[in-house]
Amino acid sequence: MRSILNLIRWKNLLMIASVQLLIKYAFLGSFGVHTALSESGITILILATICIAAAGNIINDIYDVETDLVNKPDKVIIGKSISEKTAFTLFIVLNVLGVGLGYYLSYLVGKSAFFSIFVIISALLYVYASYLKQTLLIGNIVISVLVSLSVLIVGIFELLPNITPENQQLQLVYFKMILNYAIFAFMINLIREIAKDIEDIDGDYKAGMNTLPIAIGRVRASNILFALSLVPVLAVVYYVVYKIYQNQTAVIYFLAGVLAPLIYISIKAFGAKTKKHFHHMSNMLKLVMLLGMLSLLLYKYA
Repeated sequence: MRSILNLIRWKNLLMIASVQLLIKYAFLGSFGVHTALSESGITILILATICIAAAGNIINDIYDVETDLVNKPDKVIIGKSISEKTAFTLFIVLNVLGVGLGYYLSYLVGKSAFFSIFVIISALLYVYASYLKQTLLIGNIVISVLVSLSVLIVGIFELLPNITPENQQLQLVYFKMILNYAIFAFMINLIREIAKDIEDIDGDYKAGMNTLPIAIGRVRASNILFALSLVPVLAVVYYVVYKIYQNQTAVIYFLAGVLAPLIYISIKAFGAKTKKHFHHMSNMLKLVMLLGMLSLLLYKYA
């Protein structure tokens, strides 16, 4: 059981579920927004999302066995704790379950076309693991878009079905605020993907992949990583100065909980050289992602 939980990255799935709940209850709930999903509806959305995400983690591990044996041999699960056949069966079951729940949810909100979102996400996760991950930057961008979609999809299902001529402007304001969080998730995850590529350069090179550090070298990739790490720093500064400057609690939270760690990461990126350095950056970026999403609580309790 522990092997299966590790295979599906249960901690990451828990974070996805928590963020989606925060958007519904801490953010949208605090404004009394007219939403489309009931408690059972948001539960179905969360289950559909984490099933497809779990399936994506499994297929990614199946295709990554060769590189993982070099980069992190102690954490390899496929072929050791779980056979490849069992893992692939679990991948199929979770995909079918996730897409099926997505179809039912789309029917519930009266937007059958939304079903295509789940199909596209499922397909892209497979294509990412089997092909795109080996390509220069495209794989990094695609997986970061999919991470941001796990945030944005709540706005799609909660707000868009209930748009009327009377509330259109207000609904779109809330949707744009959720979109800002999705963009934040995209930026942080893209930087993290590049940091992981630099960390895993040895195994990726052996597997014949063409990641950024393999294509241009570790030093140049590190310089790009440093430059990219400044983007969310500037974005958060802009957000604090021009958007939330009147909310003292929010300003303090973003300065201490989001901006300070981002500056720390940029400093570390500037001097990072070893595998350990980039692994530390990857973990810090995951923490920043969590702290950024926890800021959704400010709307309810600030």
